[in-house]
Amino acid sequence: MSKTLFFKNKGPFKLHKIFPKIKVAKDVSINNIKNIFEATNQDITFLDSRNYLEISKKTKAKACITTKKLAQYLPDQCIIILTDKVLFEVAKVAKLFYPEADIDYLDKTLKKPINKNYPSVNFGNNVLVGKGVKIGKKSQVGNNTIIESNVYIGKNCIIGSGVHLKNSVLGDNVVIQSGCKIGLKGFGFIPIQNQNFKFPHIGSVQIGSNVEIAANCTIDRGSLDHTVIGDNTYLDNQVHVAHNVKIGKNCMIAGQVGFAGSTKVGNNVSIGGQAGISGHLTIGNNVKIGGGSGVIKDIEDNSVVMGYPAINFKEFIKSWRK
Repeated sequence: MSKTLFFKNKGPFKLHKIFPKIKVAKDVSINNIKNIFEATNQDITFLDSRNYLEISKKTKAKACITTKKLAQYLPDQCIIILTDKVLFEVAKVAKLFYPEADIDYLDKTLKKPINKNYPSVNFGNNVLVGKGVKIGKKSQVGNNTIIESNVYIGKNCIIGSGVHLKNSVLGDNVVIQSGCKIGLKGFGFIPIQNQNFKFPHIGSVQIGSNVEIAANCTIDRGSLDHTVIGDNTYLDNQVHVAHNVKIGKNCMIAGQVGFAGSTKVGNNVSIGGQAGISGHLTIGNNVKIGGGSGVIKDIEDNSVVMGYPAINFKEFIKSWRK
């Protein structure tokens, strides 16, 4: 994960202070918590799935929260923190470093934009802008829109009315139609006895250039990663993109499609209306998914699928005719 722009890191912490019930060297300092792809030798990470075994062997993380079965796939220099509840421990550590990222608190810096700070931006009525917001030349922002602290918007962008933007970075020539909610906290919590422990979301939403997000879409920010929408991708009305989802370039996503967390979508992918994509999947390049389909497993490049569960389109047509 790249440097966090939107949440203050309270670290570093000594490892023995993070895990007081586990015997670890007292001189080990941890600066941050990051995903296994981007963790450095000053960070702690986690491994809870066999899907990441190859990258786990190469991680540079100083320490890793994992299970007994997966610990063997980590490098010798990585300090292993064993647990049966990996995500619960990760959530607790993330909250220690980022205590204000588990709830979307009020941005107290919101004010009416000062024209001299945005000389070539056209603002509608009742717009509020937070501290550190940057908006490129010749962009326009519609009525009753909120742009929270440190959001970056590129040149020639059109932001509709009633939009809420936070924890987001937008490229050039982006269109965000009215009613969209982008960069808010995702659906992340750990169920424990009689309560739910909220998982802090310290990532952001990264939207490329020449992207169009139609009315009333919701795009959640990442948890320990980023949610990404690639260049020249179009989302129709009422699409939901959950935390950590990565959608490639030149994709066309029709109305009411839903993506569960951490799924990766390749380039040039087309998805019909009301399709549902399960979490932690990989959808290849040049894939076509029929409307109303339920995708519950990975899809290879150049595939055409439909149905629930989604299968090869020709097989689907044969079974339907029967």
